[in-house]
Amino acid sequence: MRYFLFIDESDDHGLKTIDESFPVFLLCGVLISEDNYTIINSLINNLKIKFWNNTNVILHSRDIRKCNNEFKILFDLDVKQNSYADLNMILKSSNYKILSSAIDKIAFIKKYGKLEDDVYEISLSSILDSAIFCLNELQECTNLEIIIEKRGKREDIKLANHLNTLSQIGTFYFNSEQINNYAIKNSFVDKKQNCNGIQMSDLLAYPIAKKIIYPQVIHISFDLIKNKLYPNYSEETTLNIRP
Repeated sequence: MRYFLFIDESDDHGLKTIDESFPVFLLCGVLISEDNYTIINSLINNLKIKFWNNTNVILHSRDIRKCNNEFKILFDLDVKQNSYADLNMILKSSNYKILSSAIDKIAFIKKYGKLEDDVYEISLSSILDSAIFCLNELQECTNLEIIIEKRGKREDIKLANHLNTLSQIGTFYFNSEQINNYAIKNSFVDKKQNCNGIQMSDLLAYPIAKKIIYPQVIHISFDLIKNKLYPNYSEETTLNIRP
């Protein structure tokens, strides 16, 4: 069975300027089987038709929170409440796993300096390890396709080379043979291509990052999806964050 791993980020990986209210870079992966993605893709498209009368709307976390662009309709509180309820139900009830990796930018700079190109790659390596651990447990995946939102030609080439290197020399936990058991392919998609899997990872990244930054605060959006996290999340454990 083929699995997809959709990857997007919350905030950006740059280290030159740090927003002290949001000092965490988080990479979020959505691991989902092809069959389950067919289902959730249809559910998301139905939601778009219900509230926007077409499937061309791109669900973007920041625009939704700010009611920008197409999401100006969310100034109507009834529409906002109903659309949030429908979207939350999709994210809560669908069958998938969330693989996240976060980096505390301030701690990272203190330890390593401003090696900003490493931040994304470190997180990506961590997510790949988590994906293989998870797929090994599931014992049903034969092909894995990693789909990452485009950031720029140079950045995408660098990430593709990084993934190819990992497949050749392995990661901290897995050798190249164990990785290549899944016949991994990778591709990069533009936000304008309207990939619902990428939009899922964007929507899920923000509440996880907020929970990391403010762990003592109640986060309703995080609580809705915390049982999707891999490894399993509990209040006694910490989310995957490193300096």
